[in-house]
Amino acid sequence: MRFHIIIAAFFWFGLVDSRKVRGISSSYKRFYRERKSFLCIDGSKMIPFEQVNDDYCDCADGSDEPGTSACPQGRFYCTNLGFRPHYIPSSRVNDGICDCCDASDEYNSHARCQNTCWNLGQRERAYVEGQMRTLDEGLRLKQQLIEEGVLLWREKQAQLRELQQVAEDLQIKLEEHRRKKNEADRLKEQTVKALEAGDGALRHQNSTVTNIFQLLDSDKDGGISVNEVKAKVVLVHDEQRVLSEDEALALLGGDHQMDLTRFRHTLFDVLTRGDRVKIKDTHGAPGSLVSEDPHVKAAEKAAEWEATNLKKVEEAYETVSMEISDLQKKLAIDYGTDWEFLFLKSQCYKLKVYQYTYTLCPFSQVTQKSSTGTEVSLGKWGMWSGPPKNHYTQMVYENGEPCWQGGSRTTTVTLTCGTETALQSVKEPSKCQYIMDFQTPVACQPVLKQRGVHSEL
Repeated sequence: MRFHIIIAAFFWFGLVDSRKVRGISSSYKRFYRERKSFLCIDGSKMIPFEQVNDDYCDCADGSDEPGTSACPQGRFYCTNLGFRPHYIPSSRVNDGICDCCDASDEYNSHARCQNTCWNLGQRERAYVEGQMRTLDEGLRLKQQLIEEGVLLWREKQAQLRELQQVAEDLQIKLEEHRRKKNEADRLKEQTVKALEAGDGALRHQNSTVTNIFQLLDSDKDGGISVNEVKAKVVLVHDEQRVLSEDEALALLGGDHQMDLTRFRHTLFDVLTRGDRVKIKDTHGAPGSLVSEDPHVKAAEKAAEWEATNLKKVEEAYETVSMEISDLQKKLAIDYGTDWEFLFLKSQCYKLKVYQYTYTLCPFSQVTQKSSTGTEVSLGKWGMWSGPPKNHYTQMVYENGEPCWQGGSRTTTVTLTCGTETALQSVKEPSKCQYIMDFQTPVACQPVLKQRGVHSEL
């Protein structure tokens, strides 16, 4: 009989103890050790210990009723062994609905709840393990992309140095070709002036006489006729009047035809003086017909040659300068601490959502194309906009096409960890303000904050 009394007493005290500590996390159990009195955790009041969990709220912070619904501000701790522990409002204790997966919140209700913590824990662990596998694979791929980014960065830097060297060489060539062109132009000018002054006509008389004779001999029959003189020779002081036949005959010495020999000793001298007549559309005597002089032609050809070479070098220099400027702009972009995002440059990623196709070209622009083919800019590359501790988790694309309500379209791109690089989703939470989820290995971080699953399992 005494043995049964002892067992009953032990059972009773066990029930009392479990009543006292129900709804308490292990870190708070030190406040609920069996003693004569209980101090409210906020220190506001001291009460007899038997008033703990007596279904009456004595403490303002609700700490005396962790296992009942007596206190409006109270919290009940779900142990949830095998899953994530968490708190629920005390008002949900014994309300007939199981809020804790271990059913500990319905210890004194009509609800018949099963303990689902094990299954939930399994799913949670499977999820975390999957996340960890994704993270491990993502970090492995990220390391590859970092190595590729470093190599690509070095290649771009080497390319820039080469282009700058080419530009320097072209600059030297430009100066040389400009000097040669100026010399050729100066030589051409000097040759023309010498011929116009008559000096060239004297030094190159034979070739000049022949050139002028051939210029006047339109039909190339070896003689100059009256009609050819009338067609090509005009008075110096009245260029608009056509010579009469008598005037033309007088210039030909009274004959209707003049050969080269007679021309050399008669009409050529008259034309050379340039005081009475000249060849039409020229600015003086035959010596001014510089376009027909072989020395002028040679000078002009040399000047044209140098001008052509100069133009080619100028075009090459301009092309190289544009390439340098474009490359410098690309290299000025922040591609991450290890240039891990550099591989995204010049890449574009598409996603179709209903009747629209969205295209994200990192570090360039975002567009939206309708099923009818109309394309709208949703923003151009602006900046990284992630928090200070994780700066490279968000991109902003600004100054897209104007919205009908005013203002420009903008897009915010959030980067998430994944084993593939792809555009995952596009939303428009507010008019002309777009958000995108962009998955890529380079967004993976070495530490993934794991959810709180009990270590016992």
